[in-house]
Amino acid sequence: MSDNKSDDIVAEKILSAAKNNPKGVSTKDIAAAVPELSSAELVAAINKLLQQGLFDLYNQGGTLLYRFKNQTSKAAIKGADNEEKVVFNLIEEAGNKGIWIRDIRNRSNLANTQLTKVLKSLEGKKVIKAVKCVNASKKKVYMLYNLEPDRSISGGAWYQDQDFESEFVDILNRQCLRFLQQRADKIKNNSRGPIVGRTQSYATAAEVQKYITELGISKVQLEVEDVITILNTLVFDGKAESSIYPDGSKVYRAIEPLIPPPGLVQVPCGVCPLVYKCCSTGLITPQDCEYMSAWLDQ
Repeated sequence: MSDNKSDDIVAEKILSAAKNNPKGVSTKDIAAAVPELSSAELVAAINKLLQQGLFDLYNQGGTLLYRFKNQTSKAAIKGADNEEKVVFNLIEEAGNKGIWIRDIRNRSNLANTQLTKVLKSLEGKKVIKAVKCVNASKKKVYMLYNLEPDRSISGGAWYQDQDFESEFVDILNRQCLRFLQQRADKIKNNSRGPIVGRTQSYATAAEVQKYITELGISKVQLEVEDVITILNTLVFDGKAESSIYPDGSKVYRAIEPLIPPPGLVQVPCGVCPLVYKCCSTGLITPQDCEYMSAWLDQ
């Protein structure tokens, strides 16, 4: 990057990649958009865009994502009073995990009535929005209007309007297993021998995700990590097994259980993709679990 013109071209390429991926781009994605840059030049270009306020930085599953920052929100509060600017900045800082009204009140030192007025004004301008948490239905958090809530807030693909989509999860479970079984059946009598056949019967989560996407059974865009959750339930249920390739990638294959699984393995908790969100209080509890009740009645 020797001159301002080349800097502008690089910046435009990076911003174009970010605009085409509203959910965010990783450093690897940006590197693919500007392959002519060295690692040091790439870091310098990204840092410059961050300093200019053109990117928001998020951590998703241990991966840093850069998301193009919508400039219309900034413009909407340009002529706002100081209270609105303070509240807006606090909400913007919280990112897609949002911020609770109590935290806004404590950090802004605004009275309840004044804060409520400011929040209503910002919501009316459509620069912020209130989102209900799936694990606490009475708790609302505020975030910028154009952001997609974090999975810990929305529940991800498994929730629709705060309701757990059990039928959807069951359909995905069956279709993922079907794909693995078809892969296993296709190479069952492999001419190159059973070891090669066994190896080729494995599939990556990305391959399964592509199959599910092509089926068109999901109204929401499923990420690879969503499919991994389903595949892990198949492993826990004894219908599939996982392995690690030499390159570190995790793969799955369908198996035929030799014996029926013991009672403990059949407990719904062992195959529930939301077991880590289950607790004694909140939306997901053992007391209200219909799967646990059905299992106990068997």
